[in-house]
Amino acid sequence: MTDPPWPHALRQLARSAQSSTRANPVLAQGTSDDPRGVTVAIAREVANSLGVPLELVCVDAARDAYAAITQGMVDLCFLANEPAREEGVAFTAPYIVIEGVFVTDADSPIRTSDDVDRDGIRIGVREGSAYDLFLTRSLTNAEIVRAREATDVYEQEGLDVAAGVRQPMEKYVVATGRRILEPAFMQINQAVGLPRALDANAVAAVAALVEDLKVAGFVHDQLALSGVEATVAPSG
Repeated sequence: MTDPPWPHALRQLARSAQSSTRANPVLAQGTSDDPRGVTVAIAREVANSLGVPLELVCVDAARDAYAAITQGMVDLCFLANEPAREEGVAFTAPYIVIEGVFVTDADSPIRTSDDVDRDGIRIGVREGSAYDLFLTRSLTNAEIVRAREATDVYEQEGLDVAAGVRQPMEKYVVATGRRILEPAFMQINQAVGLPRALDANAVAAVAALVEDLKVAGFVHDQLALSGVEATVAPSG
C-alpha cells in the first residue's frame, strides 16, 4: 500500500447529537462518546481505505467544524459546501442534499418563503451555519439575527421567522404548533471537506471513494440505519 496522504492518524470531525437541540441529526446521532450516523460511517470507510486509525472529534456547530479543519486540528470534516468556506476547505461532491426552511407562527401573515425577504422581517439563524452563509449573501431586505440556536432566539426575541434544516424543523413545528414556510429556501449540499492545502491527488482519492459509496448504496443504507430521511446526492 502507498503511504496515506496524512502522516498521522486520520482525525475526523463528526457533528454528534450530544445535545439534541444543537446538532444536525441528519448527519450524526448518539453522543460524543458514541457517535453514529452517516458521517461517522463515511469517515470509517475513508480511514479503512487509507489504512490509518480513526479518531472521532465531535462538535455541535458547523462553525466549529470549519475552524477545526482550517486550523489543522482535524484532517477531514463534514460541512455544507458554501462559497464562503471554499477558501479554507477542499470539498468533494456532495453525498446528501438536505433543505433549508423557514418556520413561523401559525397565525403569522407570512404565507410562503418568498414573502420573507422584506423590510422589517427578522430571521433567526444559527451563527455560521450553511443557511446563515446562504442568507447573508442572498437576502437584500430582511434582517438576520445570529445566535447559538435559531429557534431559541426566534422565541426569545419574538422574531418573524427562524431558519433551519427541514428534518429538525419538522419536529419543532409538531412540538410547538408553528408551521414551515414552503418552498424550501435553499438546497444544502453536504460534502466531505479536506484541508485546502492538501495534495490534489489525495483530495481526488477521497472524492472518488465518496462517489463509490453513493453508487454502491452505502450512503442510502447508512441513512436508513439511522432512521433518517434524506436525499442521496446524484452521482457525478
